[in-house]
Order: sequence, then structure tokens, then C-alpha cells
Amino acid sequence: MASKTPRRARRVWKLIAATAATAAALTLGSSPASAAPIEIDYDVNGQTHVASTGSDITLGPAVMEASIEGAGSFVGEMQLPGTRTEFELAGFIPVTADVNFLPVGDGATTGNLVLVDRMLELHSTTQYYVQLSNIRVVGFPLFAGPFCRTSDPVTINANTPSGERFIPGQGGRLTGTYSIGDFQHCGLNTWLINTIIPGDGNTIDLQLTNPQAG
Repeated sequence: MASKTPRRARRVWKLIAATAATAAALTLGSSPASAAPIEIDYDVNGQTHVASTGSDITLGPAVMEASIEGAGSFVGEMQLPGTRTEFELAGFIPVTADVNFLPVGDGATTGNLVLVDRMLELHSTTQYYVQLSNIRVVGFPLFAGPFCRTSDPVTINANTPSGERFIPGQGGRLTGTYSIGDFQHCGLNTWLINTIIPGDGNTIDLQLTNPQAG
């Protein structure tokens, strides 16, 4: 009696098939209407740089549960864990704060896989509210309350860098720039936070790795 194909081998072949099917559909410009979406989970790690404070914030580890349709439509859901930031105000005043990224709606990352110079790229968009808590200046608490967050969602467009590729069965790197708007519900310190944090030119760099077929 022939032995069954090991589960890991089946997953590997499924990921290879996902890559081949997506590339073929994009090349031909069509996909079977009955083709089922391909479910893949990615490990996500990275960082974001906040230009106004010159600080780097660790993102992850997290898991993105993604669904890829034959024509290249990409939808992923990811809950980022809370993290922490440290920077110096005016170059010498130490500031620390806990940072949370609150998903908008179901926390979906939406995008598309596209062919650029015969290489697959992922172009994606995600929205989060940025929440601050446990803010301390020179070790002393800056009372901002439990609801201090951006007034509007922060829209993050993260794409495969030029010259690199995103392979569904392997993963890839996503980078982008974004803006942070004003904060609200931070008590008497709302004005102070809004003179420090909001601004343009913030960057993000994520690695999607270790794909697991769903």
C-alpha cells in the first residue's frame, strides 16, 4: 500500500501551485471564474521610522492571514502587537511611550499582485489608528488618558520595492511612506502631542516570510 504524501510536502506543492497559478493568470490577463482563493499565512516582522521624532518602532512578530485570488487580488488580516517607542525631545529630553496600532474595521490589508518587468510585485494598503499610552517625559508620566489616538486612520501603502519580487509561495518585502495626522482625546496634553508626533515622511519596512498554506 503506497504511503500517504506527508503533510509538509502537500503544503509545499500547494504553495508552488499558488505561485504558478497567480503568475500564469496575470500573464494571460484572466483566471478561471470558478478558481477558489488560495489561503496562505505569513509571518510578519519589520519596523517603522517616525520622521518627526527620529525614532524606530518594531513591528511584529505577527501573522498575516492572506487570501489570494487567481487574478491577483490580495486580502490579508493582521493584528500587530503593542510595542514601545523611545526618543529625545529637543535632542536631550527622553520620552517613552507605548504604541498600539488599532485596525480599522476587520483590519484588512487589501491589494493586488501585479507583473512588473516579468516579476510579481505586491501593492498593498492598510489602515490603522495609532494609539499612545503610558507616555513618560524624563521618567514622569504625561497624563494623556486611555483613548489618546489619531483622529483619522493612518493609511499605509506598502509595496514590493523596485527590483525585488513577491512570490506567494515564499513571501517578500514591503516598503512605503505614510503620514501621521493629529491626535485626539489626549487630555490637556493633546496640543503637546500634536506639536511632536504628526507629520509626513514616515517609513515602513516589512518582511513577509515562512508561508503556510491554509
